[in-house]
Amino acid sequence: MDALSRAGPRRVRRGLGAPPPESDPAVAPPSSGRAARAPKLPWARFSAWLECVCVVTFDLELGQALELVYPSDFRLTDKEVGLCPWGGLRREWLGTGGLSYLFQKSSICYLSFPDSHSGCLGDTQFSFRIRQSGGPRSPWHTDDGHYSSRAPVSLQREPAHYFGYVYFRQVKDSSMKRGYFQKSLVLVSRLPFVRLFQALLSLVAPEYFDKLAPCLEAVCNEIDQWPAPTPGRTLNLPVMGVVVQVHIPTRVDQPESSPPKQCSQENLLPAPVVLTSVHELDLFRCLQPVLTHVQTLWELMLLGEPLVVLAPSPTVSSEMVLALTSCLRPLKFCCDYRPYFTIHDSEFKEFTTRTQAPPNVVLGVTNPFFIKTLQHWPHILRIGEPKMSGDLPKQVKLKKPSRLKTLDTKPGLYTAYTAHLHRDKVLLKRLLKGMQKKRPADVQSALLRRHLLELTQSFIFPLEHYLASLMPLQRSITPWKTPPQIRPFRQDDFLRSLKHAGPQLTCILKGDWLGLYRRFFKSPHFDGWYRQRHKEMAQKLEALHLEAICEANIEAWMKDKSEVEVVDLVLKLREKLVRAQAHQLPVKEETLQRTQLYIQTVISSLPKDLQAVLCPP
Repeated sequence: MDALSRAGPRRVRRGLGAPPPESDPAVAPPSSGRAARAPKLPWARFSAWLECVCVVTFDLELGQALELVYPSDFRLTDKEVGLCPWGGLRREWLGTGGLSYLFQKSSICYLSFPDSHSGCLGDTQFSFRIRQSGGPRSPWHTDDGHYSSRAPVSLQREPAHYFGYVYFRQVKDSSMKRGYFQKSLVLVSRLPFVRLFQALLSLVAPEYFDKLAPCLEAVCNEIDQWPAPTPGRTLNLPVMGVVVQVHIPTRVDQPESSPPKQCSQENLLPAPVVLTSVHELDLFRCLQPVLTHVQTLWELMLLGEPLVVLAPSPTVSSEMVLALTSCLRPLKFCCDYRPYFTIHDSEFKEFTTRTQAPPNVVLGVTNPFFIKTLQHWPHILRIGEPKMSGDLPKQVKLKKPSRLKTLDTKPGLYTAYTAHLHRDKVLLKRLLKGMQKKRPADVQSALLRRHLLELTQSFIFPLEHYLASLMPLQRSITPWKTPPQIRPFRQDDFLRSLKHAGPQLTCILKGDWLGLYRRFFKSPHFDGWYRQRHKEMAQKLEALHLEAICEANIEAWMKDKSEVEVVDLVLKLREKLVRAQAHQLPVKEETLQRTQLYIQTVISSLPKDLQAVLCPP
């Protein structure tokens, strides 16, 4: 029995490109958003993984053109079409289930093809990331709160950006007017599951290019049968006769935990293809040309410095950008990044302007034109075609920005930045020794990832230790008083604490740690880290206060209280209960039940007229 048959019965679907009937309740105007989508609406399971699937082709008259978007339950009306910054190009509302989102059509089209400088023949895979037009929207998926509360911060759904995962084919074809077949299959998602979606494209795209629309419709129907991505679960995802097995990480997983094992309780035929990660790339392969500068690049990422990566192809560009931005895990990368960027992108003028400082963006490009346009940026990484130099790929050299040439720029890291920490020569020797002994690539990647993880943790642990000291003591939290405030973060106090609780306790690297922290305080990553941790601490404080109330004798408290004070307590308890039930407070189920009981007890002590107001029929 094939995977399509095993997936079970399916609802009847309209064909590709078929307009939805007027009575279809799933179709709504763009302003309605996705918050109203219910799990039983068409494509609800599909939407837990993907926004849509796009097919981009080359048209002799239009150039790169959007040929198809699937699922087809959306409308394109005159009001949904506007002008892009370059007159004549259009942007359109696209979406699944008829609940529309604003995509810039031109951006997707241009980003789905390698530019003319890449010369990619055959099959090419890469990824891009674009800003959602129209501004961020509230979470639409019904399980989004549950997913966000358990998933690692680096794997959260993007609220204001889309990822595009591309499989591009360019082969000679005498039947085409241009002499070439040129087409891209693009998966658009808010999830940064690059490894999973690349594997999915490897299965689907070659078959689609042969069989076209019927194949794509069948695949979308299969994805619509997948369970939602649930942190902590190992999922079997059937597609095109293959079962892909993945494990969705949680934020409490150990970073170096072993890959998921096959589910022995399920007798799956054929045997599943196990992906060891939904998001991790082959870090060693991606960073091979820059291993001697990985310490410097880690610091640039930590400080949120603007960086241009000029690569020979979209594949190298996107993999390098994704690898660099992943170097900070488990710290969330809080700056903008574009794995593949072209001159046609809607943010081109914003990123290339010289009237203000370069934005905190990591930009992956392939067009040498960017060397001239972005030569005012402080850091430019030029990567050449892969070349071996002995056992190690030829390493890029550290060069001064003044040596940057508009034409024929040689590979190198062009920057005036001086690293605060000394280079880890032991790591380089271990990696080189591994290459000489033909050590497996995944082991090399694990060594490199562990080094970067320990480096990030050594940097963050002192910050976490100091922040924990700002939390009020639990014994100071009393049930009938407002909980004490978290003390403010004072940078000078923190820097003084480094003498006895600094990174030197867990990291052997020497250098100017103090100077690195001072620059980190000015970066978007400190702001992002502090806001997130302060929010979590405030929620913990509120949860402890709720537990203190539940453990107190509420009947004794009510004896000498006025009706106004009692009603005020009911309203506050209800507010806390709603927040806790929405997973915004880390409380036990027992505490929730006790809170509900307390609310009922307090209300029953009030006069009948107030009870009617607080508990209307």
